Amino acid sequence: MGYSMNGGYVSANAREGRQQGGRTTMQRAKQISESIELGIILALAGGFMDVYSYIGRDHVFANAQTGNILLVGVSISEGNWALAGRYFFPVVSFAVGIMLADLVHERFGSVIHWRQVTVFFEAVILLGVSFIPGGDFNLLANCLTSFACGMQVESFRKIHGHGIATTMCIGNLRNALQNVDDYIITHKRGFLENGLLYFGVIFTFVFGAVLGNWCIERMGLHAIAVASVLLFVAFAIMFIDRERDLRFRWKLAAEAWKEGCRK
Repeated sequence: MGYSMNGGYVSANAREGRQQGGRTTMQRAKQISESIELGIILALAGGFMDVYSYIGRDHVFANAQTGNILLVGVSISEGNWALAGRYFFPVVSFAVGIMLADLVHERFGSVIHWRQVTVFFEAVILLGVSFIPGGDFNLLANCLTSFACGMQVESFRKIHGHGIATTMCIGNLRNALQNVDDYIITHKRGFLENGLLYFGVIFTFVFGAVLGNWCIERMGLHAIAVASVLLFVAFAIMFIDRERDLRFRWKLAAEAWKEGCRK
């Protein structure tokens, strides 16, 4: 089992599912953090953040750190160290966000789910970014946005048990095409459903970018507050589902207790 660049795990036996028909997509997610509805919201926010930092904040990527690293190298080759720093520090912030999310995973979980903690912090950070002016403050805004993206890419890595990233597309595209290839070879519907799931996340990410650009044209640098609202909605969805799960467990426990009393 290895970790892919898009934030999802890649099995060493990637095509093992051919013998099983790929029948995994339509199963209900084991937890809300892997549900399709939450994945849609997070992918919308992911596309929104990338277009916001690129269009509104000096053409720096919030999520696509490969692009930032490439531009660091180009800037160094041109002897422009100040420009290299513009791309380098968001990369560092992204890495710190990943590390912090992992630490939150270790420290939280008893009172509130650790992923709820990270998505709440992410929403608060982006809300703060919406009040940061442009110009000389763009580097700070981009670092904070990339930091939030790093938290998201570490915290949410699966949808319906599949390794899917909500902040970038290259790994999703590879997995989508692999499943389409498996469907062509085996004609098993499960692979087609898996491929459509990956393509759906990519489409949602693109729609998030369209929404982000539309909001920037009308709201300027305050537009990132829309992504913050999306993440607050994600936080609420996770909490509501947790409440339902708790009530369901209490109901099962009560029924088990009544059955025990009757015996």
